[in-house]
Parts: sequence; C-alpha cells; structure tokens
Amino acid sequence: MSIRIWLETTHHAAFRYGGWAYARQIDGAVSATAGGERSITSGRLELTGLIAALNGLAPGAAVSVRTSSPGLLAIGRLIVSPPAPEDAPTEDMDLWAQVLAAAKGRAMTFQAAPRAAQTPAAFLLAWAEVGQDKAKAAGRFSAAIPKSNLAKLNPA
Repeated sequence: MSIRIWLETTHHAAFRYGGWAYARQIDGAVSATAGGERSITSGRLELTGLIAALNGLAPGAAVSVRTSSPGLLAIGRLIVSPPAPEDAPTEDMDLWAQVLAAAKGRAMTFQAAPRAAQTPAAFLLAWAEVGQDKAKAAGRFSAAIPKSNLAKLNPA
C-alpha cells in the first residue's frame, strides 16, 4: 500500500490562531481535510495537522509526507531520526506522544514541496487559510474538502 500525504499550515502569531489542510493519496484514491484552531502556537498547529493527516491510516503502511513548511520538515527530521534525550522536544509533549504513536512501525519520509501556483502545496495552503478563518470566527474546526474541489488538486 502506497500512502502519500501533502500537508500545509498557516499561523497568525500575533493572534495565536491558525489552520491546516492535508490531502492523502492511498493507492490512487485522494481525500482531503482542512481544519483550524484558536489559541494555538505554530508548533502545536503543525503537530495537530500531522496527527490529523496520520489518523486512521492502516498500521505499518509506509507514508511519504510532502510539505513546504520548514516547521513540519523539522518535525519530520525528529521522527525519522530521533534525537538524543537531551536534544528531544520539551514542549507539546501531549501532541508529540500522539505523533510518535501514529508513526510507530511505519517507514516515513518527509520531503520539501514547492509552493508554486498549481501545486498541491498552493492548493492546500488556500484550504489551510479557510481553516484558519473558520477557527478565528468559531473556534476549533475540521471538515472534509469537497470532492468537487479535489478535482483541482494535481497530486502528480
């Protein structure tokens, strides 16, 4: 089973709210979700988006994550090559526990993705902004991206 995930986040540091969006391609079938949170740091937002993207995947399946987010790429490096205990993260341990549990037993890769127009990263960044706006207005938000919109996603 081949699983590819594209994941993007956007965060407003001054007002501490943000959004995330991911698309998953599992054996050719694509699904996507966007969400957002209030009162959240950028690091927690990135971990929350990754947890959402990994949630419900078949155990042990290899996963390739593509993102333009430097923070998500840094999280990926820590997952793929765990640091020595003295260099391990010390914040957001509740979310790190969830991420590590979802990653356990999986071959995972994280790759930088361009944010150019007409790319999955640009498509998902726009949906992350929708999640951010909805969270700003109404609090925690998560919803599937409509299938009609997924036709615009080109996960080549």
